[in-house]
Amino acid sequence: MAEFGGNPFYSCRNCLNPLAFQDDLLSKAFKAASGDAYMFQYAMNIVLGRREEKTLITGGYTIATIYCGKCGQELGWHYLRAHDPKQKYKEGNFIIEKLKMIKEQY
Repeated sequence: MAEFGGNPFYSCRNCLNPLAFQDDLLSKAFKAASGDAYMFQYAMNIVLGRREEKTLITGGYTIATIYCGKCGQELGWHYLRAHDPKQKYKEGNFIIEKLKMIKEQY
């Protein structure tokens, strides 16, 4: 794990696959089915599911479910499009459920 240079990062709780760097964390103020969720600017080692239209707490979105690229666990979603102009800041960002990841530092 030396390639992370001592920067804290988040990994899949199930298989420890690295998912996102702490530096890419945008917000801890999101909610998901399992409870709290974090929004990241970038995510790695994930697989995107199919595009779908979804109505969430703050409105309608086009999203893709994200899965761990190693073990396949469903982690959260990727915002592809926000239908409400006030929610456009979410586009391109990733939501990962807090209970499905752990924070690590190497």
